[in-house]
Amino acid sequence: MTAETNDDRPAHPRRAFLNLRKPLVGAATLAGGLALYRSVHAAGDDTIKIALIGCGGRGTGATNQALSTSGPVKLVAMADAFDDRLQKSLTTLKRLQGERVDVPKERQFVGFDAYQRALAADPDLVILTTPPGFRPIHFEAAVKAGKHVFMEKPVAVDAAGVRSVLASAEEAKKRNLAVGVGFERRHRLNYLEAMKRIHDGAIGDVVYMRVYWNSDGVGWKERDPDDNEMTYQMRNWYYFNWLCGDHIVEQHVHLMDVANWVKGTHPVEANGLGGRQVKTGVEFGQNFDHHFVEFRYDDGVRLISQCRHIPGCWVSCSEHIVGTLGTCSIGEAGGAKIEGANPWQHNGRNDPNPYQVEHDVLFASIRSGQPINEAASGAISTMTSIFGRMATYSGQLLDWDKALNSPVRLAPADQQYSFDAEPPVLPDKAGAYPVAIPGVTEVI
Repeated sequence: MTAETNDDRPAHPRRAFLNLRKPLVGAATLAGGLALYRSVHAAGDDTIKIALIGCGGRGTGATNQALSTSGPVKLVAMADAFDDRLQKSLTTLKRLQGERVDVPKERQFVGFDAYQRALAADPDLVILTTPPGFRPIHFEAAVKAGKHVFMEKPVAVDAAGVRSVLASAEEAKKRNLAVGVGFERRHRLNYLEAMKRIHDGAIGDVVYMRVYWNSDGVGWKERDPDDNEMTYQMRNWYYFNWLCGDHIVEQHVHLMDVANWVKGTHPVEANGLGGRQVKTGVEFGQNFDHHFVEFRYDDGVRLISQCRHIPGCWVSCSEHIVGTLGTCSIGEAGGAKIEGANPWQHNGRNDPNPYQVEHDVLFASIRSGQPINEAASGAISTMTSIFGRMATYSGQLLDWDKALNSPVRLAPADQQYSFDAEPPVLPDKAGAYPVAIPGVTEVI
């Protein structure tokens, strides 16, 4: 890690977002948002031209969903660090979308600067699905170019990146640009219905919350003999902090977003523990294989957060909100239920695909002239997961404002990325990468 002084710190970090309890569908009410699941009317006949920046599996899926929205749409440019990933994505999208894909060779861009060339290809909207370490840079460039944006979560890997996204979010508002963020739970029917009931008082006052993302984890790509260090890390971005932020940030962030949605704000304090007990090989880069964090919100409500990437253990991806009148559990098998004074259950079997709905909502907002902007809320939820990682990596009791204003960067702001350059972290002589040590590692 490198530390440097920054002058981009928000004067009032707690005021950087408003109304987090509201579903992120612009000015629409919850009922209006649910109506979009049944019918999305696209006003006008203008084609929305799309550029995909980041052609992995999620980028391909998001673009397929964008091309499946109501109204004329066309994919006109693609960009990725690697040509093989671009070509695989292009083949898949042509098969799925046919004539809606118009990306000739001259609009296929490869390399670290490919995003700049894709932005210059005159799209109306860009899909940002590269490793999240690049998200703040790409989002800032897209907003400056006057493009609508869909970007995957998380939107940064460190506090400096979050501050950048918050600044770009404000600029997007000034320019009346639509910004969607891939927190698809905000568009899942089971979550929308559960949140409506929680906020209407069905479980009473929230007492505490528990969230779990426990799984076996994700795979990695063996090092090719021809790969230099930058190529290897880019191919295995999930296991390097400057690209991913660890799985508490890249994956568990979904559940941090749900907790903030319940509370309508972010936590103010965090302490936690974590480490590498099973996944200790050099192939696992810098990641911990488990994180446990206790967050405190400003009203005293505690959030207990657990995420683990260890095979053979209890698997769960779920949220549990405990109130004075009952408990709401969401997430397991796509359902939701309330137990207590006001029982309710939703099985989720026939719910629409939320990954499609988030694009339906975004594109409908563009066509209606009332663009949504989910960037600030997405940045705050991303910061919440970063806050948790900072707590587990350091072993310290942390304050939100100090964490948000941390000068510690996972990658230098002025890094000139190239496949010929050294990445921000390097292995030692044994091939091992630097791993955080609680009680030693500085995060603020």
